[in-house]
Amino acid sequence: MYPQKNIFILLLFFFFQFGSKAAKPAAFAPDGRQNISLNQDWQFYFSYNFEQGIKKQPVNLPHTWNAAEVLEGVADYKRTSAVYEKNIEVKKEWAGKRLFLYFEGVNNVAAIFVNRKMLAEHKGGYTGFAVEITDAVKAGQNSIMVQVSNAYRLDVIPLHGDFNSYGGIHRPVSLLVTAQNCITPLDYGSPGVYLRQKEVSGQMAKIEVFSKLSLKTTAGLQLKTTIYDAAKQEIISSLSPVKEAEVLQNLQVEKPHLWNAKADPYLYQVQVQLLQDQKVIDEVWQPLGLRYFSVDPNKGFFLNGKYLDLYGVGRHEDVSGKGSALSDQDQELDMTLIRELGATAVRLTHYPHSKRFYELCDQNGLILWSEIPFVGPGGYTGAGYVRDAELENNIRQSLTELIRQNYNHPSVCFWGLFNELNFKYDDPVPFIASLNELAKKEDPGRLTTLASNLGTHEFTTLTDLMAWNKYMGWYGGDFQQIGSWADQVHQALPLKPIAISEYGAGASPFKHTEELTAPVAKGPFHPEEWQTAFHEKHWSELKKRPFIWGKFIWVLADFGSSIRTEGDEKGMNDKGLVTYDRKIKKDAFYFYKANWNPQPMLYIAERRNTERKKNLCNIKVFSNLKNVMLWVNGKPIGKQNPDEMNTLHWNNILLGKGHNKILVKGTVDGKTLTDSCTWALK
Repeated sequence: MYPQKNIFILLLFFFFQFGSKAAKPAAFAPDGRQNISLNQDWQFYFSYNFEQGIKKQPVNLPHTWNAAEVLEGVADYKRTSAVYEKNIEVKKEWAGKRLFLYFEGVNNVAAIFVNRKMLAEHKGGYTGFAVEITDAVKAGQNSIMVQVSNAYRLDVIPLHGDFNSYGGIHRPVSLLVTAQNCITPLDYGSPGVYLRQKEVSGQMAKIEVFSKLSLKTTAGLQLKTTIYDAAKQEIISSLSPVKEAEVLQNLQVEKPHLWNAKADPYLYQVQVQLLQDQKVIDEVWQPLGLRYFSVDPNKGFFLNGKYLDLYGVGRHEDVSGKGSALSDQDQELDMTLIRELGATAVRLTHYPHSKRFYELCDQNGLILWSEIPFVGPGGYTGAGYVRDAELENNIRQSLTELIRQNYNHPSVCFWGLFNELNFKYDDPVPFIASLNELAKKEDPGRLTTLASNLGTHEFTTLTDLMAWNKYMGWYGGDFQQIGSWADQVHQALPLKPIAISEYGAGASPFKHTEELTAPVAKGPFHPEEWQTAFHEKHWSELKKRPFIWGKFIWVLADFGSSIRTEGDEKGMNDKGLVTYDRKIKKDAFYFYKANWNPQPMLYIAERRNTERKKNLCNIKVFSNLKNVMLWVNGKPIGKQNPDEMNTLHWNNILLGKGHNKILVKGTVDGKTLTDSCTWALK
């Protein structure tokens, strides 16, 4: 009995280890590299404390020392330096192997020490990097120390920004163990494999696989590249001799299954194996989503030859109690919110995001705008750019890392070069032009863009596409101006594709008004109703203009920003559709859900305004159902059909003294949806 059980367990083990290998990269490839997580059991303390026996805090990664400061209302958060320490064991059987530390993100400058010897420094907190430690370690225990700084400095971006630059090792760390010859992890933190989609159609796809190797010798080396479909079946393979450190292979897929955004986010998997004397010594897996796209200045965005309306949110990696040290579960929660909203696109602001989120976007069919943290002051003082050789080198490095690390993600269609720069200090235009050239050299297949808060005469010739951050009805102006503004820009720049990179208004789900009066943006009172009205009018204008290639709400969730002194809490930007802790979805979230997500829904707006002073009220409901019935205190009021914005209005409804039960019902496919709330009239 027991031997049979053991055999059964063993068979299951081999099935899951090898049977699913084509679909998903293994954490440990038996014939190649090992990828060992180093996220557990670090010791943390702030730098430049020279006492003996300093008290150290045990932490796991990801980690930031600023995580609690937003919740405590600390606007002037710690921009300082700290130390992370850990011991790792180097196994005797790794003799003759190469060892690398891979950091997915250390904010903002990292100095890497192994056995108290400094090996490397990396400047930039949102991109990955690898450090070879082979010659710095010995068999047995070895010490790793990472000194991290998020202090203000002029040679590392971002110099500015309406968001917090949280200090720490805020993304995962791993140890890579490879053979002497390997697919290099040292090419700007990239996987070392680039899948160039040279020609794609519904009939055929030509893929150029460019692999970079780190070699001690070329004797007996071959590189094998295999494309598998989603069912784990081999489609095509190529085997090439390795004569130098760069290998180019051409593969062709007949009648490819295209990656078609949310409608069908189909992914192939590409396996690249390095063989020595016909034995696999290293391998890397990468996703392959075959697609082609374009943007027309009059018609908008096209994917695989068909129009796709791009609308969605900007997103910060910032969560209550965690700062930017997000877990995979946090990434997945944000994706769940974005999917519920019904968005087709996301702008990853204002820096490269975690690897996990790019993977989720590939798998869920979202179109991405991804950018570097080259951020100007917007409406504040200060500089986002100064003409300094060290700073410019850092910006170029950030752009190169962004592109190379995320080159193979089919979700990425746009590279963003900057956000809200101006001309109050050194003129950034010549440098931005050089950045665009760099982006095109690194990746000629994608489009470049930028986010401006200036006019139609600034920056409009520098990138393939243009976009503006507009807040009409929040920072002055009126809601309805957004449509006429877009028409004027389109008329002024008829050959330039234009987008709205940010639009939004602040809101507290705990502040309300029965009179729709414009709040003071920099004041403490940000009623939820004003944010909803802002978005209702903006979307009614933007949806009618397909020439706007992208429409991005600012922002998915509230986030920490030390320069903010407004709304309910200091140090918080409250323009999110959901709260900082992701627990409350504001009314505007449900407005977009009703308009973007075809899943049947029913939601009473202004429900949290529970204390009423007026006996006559207007009841507003967001729904995509064909008709909805309203009851007040058990009395039927009547049915309505939603308007073109999937909104229903019952006006001048009489409330009674005390508690009033508001109930709505609708039916779809034989199922009844209901929503209710209670309002008290004083």
